[in-house]
Amino acid sequence: MKIIDLNKENKELIEQAATILYESFKDISEAWSTMELALGEVYESIGEDRISRIAVNDDKVVLGWIGGKSMYNGNVWELHPLVVKREFRGQGIGKDLVNDLEEKVRERGGLTIWVGADDENNSTSLSNTNLYENLYEKIVNIRNLKRHPFEFYQKMGFIIVGVMPDANGIGKPDIYMAKKVRK
Repeated sequence: MKIIDLNKENKELIEQAATILYESFKDISEAWSTMELALGEVYESIGEDRISRIAVNDDKVVLGWIGGKSMYNGNVWELHPLVVKREFRGQGIGKDLVNDLEEKVRERGGLTIWVGADDENNSTSLSNTNLYENLYEKIVNIRNLKRHPFEFYQKMGFIIVGVMPDANGIGKPDIYMAKKVRK
């Protein structure tokens, strides 16, 4: 496996990345509920203030895709999105993609990477609760109920830096996580 830039010239790799995004999120989020939306997301990820990287095998099959978006004059980058083809999950591809993105962000002078880990499906103990009371206590005691990705990001060194209550509807928060990439 190797990690390479995704560029507009390679339509086949773009199509594969969009298919992975669509297949992975079609049943859990409205964001990429159609192939058209997924393709739009992939094309949008390819730009001057963006990083768009794919993990491919020797046969040029896309195994995973990660995007990064510059914010705050390049000091902070949003990790958006990260997706690994279902049959290749649990093999370290997501970890490799995040590490690669961190290196690319460092090369561009970035200081921090952040990610919004939406809880649209009651996957954590932060869903369906009043986050306007005792928020700090709820964050400290967060529990993973349905394989929510916040634990993956914690293993990668990210910490919870905030929560946006009701970001995805009543009782469906977005969990903000960040990691320093400059030592």
